[in-house]
Amino acid sequence: MKKAESRGPSAEGQKAQAGARSARPPASGKQTNREEPHQPSTYRLFYALRVPAEIAAPLAQAQARLRGNWRAVRPDQMHVTLSYLPAVPPERVEDLKRLGTRLAQDVPPLDVRLRGTGYFPNEGSPRVWFVKTEAEGLTELAEGLRAGIRDLGVETDDLAFKAHITLARKKGPAPRLPPLIFDQGWTAPGLTLYRSILRKTGPIYEVQSTFRFRGPASGDLFESAPPAAPSAPQEQP
Repeated sequence: MKKAESRGPSAEGQKAQAGARSARPPASGKQTNREEPHQPSTYRLFYALRVPAEIAAPLAQAQARLRGNWRAVRPDQMHVTLSYLPAVPPERVEDLKRLGTRLAQDVPPLDVRLRGTGYFPNEGSPRVWFVKTEAEGLTELAEGLRAGIRDLGVETDDLAFKAHITLARKKGPAPRLPPLIFDQGWTAPGLTLYRSILRKTGPIYEVQSTFRFRGPASGDLFESAPPAAPSAPQEQP
């Protein structure tokens, strides 16, 4: 007995298969859930004074003395935090920009001075190494920002304001450095709203907006100011 011959699809069948193939949506070639970065539902933001390069340079020299598991803050990301907002809906960012613009209109450029270094916490095993800063009107500006943020109904921290620049964070056993005193200062021309983005190598700070101080300039407020002993800040970005 002869085996039945294998036959391909009929002409009608071939046309049906071709139509089905053409009806399939083309492959995009992109794995959406793998390639697109995660977009958080809220942003980590903070208002701060930016530290200029000529002030960051001597601070970076001091960072070179660190040993062990200290992670130094990059000089271009040094700042004085005025208010931290841990969970801001993206649609509220414009409200925060308007707040910064409004408050900066009546503030004169701030004469900021560096003082001594310290640790947070000061007792036991510290997590943060910082240098204290001070400027006349700085505390009032921080309080005004926090009050405006609360009026907007946006979450902010309720920690006491301690003006400082974080120099390093500890990620494991590491020795302390002896106290250092700095005699540098700068005139801060404005305020910056930053977004903090967490990375495995540490946070990076993205500028959202800047607000120039437009109040009448004052004289040298620190001509006779004596050095102040450093105090421990609350841990902030």
